[in-house]
Amino acid sequence: MPKVDGVTFGAPCWMDLSSSDVERAKTFYGALFGWSTTDTGDEFGNYNIVSKDGADIAGMAGKMPGMDMPDAWTIYFAARDLLATLEAVKQAGGQVMFDAMEIGDQGSMAIVADPSGAAVGLWQPNQRKGFELHGEHGAPAWHELLTRDFAAATAFYATVLGVELADMAGGEEAGPAYKTINVDGSMHAGIMDAAEGILPDGVPSVWTIYWGVDDTDATAAKAQELGGSVLAPAADTPFGRFAMLADPTGAAFSIISVGDDA
Repeated sequence: MPKVDGVTFGAPCWMDLSSSDVERAKTFYGALFGWSTTDTGDEFGNYNIVSKDGADIAGMAGKMPGMDMPDAWTIYFAARDLLATLEAVKQAGGQVMFDAMEIGDQGSMAIVADPSGAAVGLWQPNQRKGFELHGEHGAPAWHELLTRDFAAATAFYATVLGVELADMAGGEEAGPAYKTINVDGSMHAGIMDAAEGILPDGVPSVWTIYWGVDDTDATAAKAQELGGSVLAPAADTPFGRFAMLADPTGAAFSIISVGDDA
């Protein structure tokens, strides 16, 4: 079991879902991925911790009253010093959407927007380090930014996160420009130039989470049975068979094979 120990600063460390129907989301993802949820109570706004096989991997929360935004997953990157990172965000052309907030003894969070408009979270860990499982069915497998301004986005994350960005190997037929976010030589996320023919008209730059699955086609079919939808049908890639889905209230996510069809 690919357990995750400790914190890798500059890398994705947590994801959470902002949902208009948390109970429906619990049912959907529980049946799809085998997740369990624990309500943290009134003190933490009834935030739900999602676990898989006893390992914490994500969170779920109800949308704030008056919050006029679609249901969505947010990806958080680990920051050593949240306040300093927020200053770097401003200097690098980003915007602070939700300022630094302490979450009890768990850590501190903020939400920012990069120069291409994609929202992303920052997490300075204390007791909660981040997700504890990776690369299995129902666990995070990859994180990817689809951006309409590739140059601005890559410069922003290299500066703000203090990470190395490396070109994805490939020739002329490799597709859109793509860079990986690397920490200590290991790849943790990717940035794709989605300005031409990737993002539909009117859809802004966006971060997406890839959940690992044993069987991409079977998981996509099951998602539909459970009230979700398929946004992009299953297709083979050099990194596994993937599909893009949405849960019953419209929150988008991707899946990628980590099992026999990988």
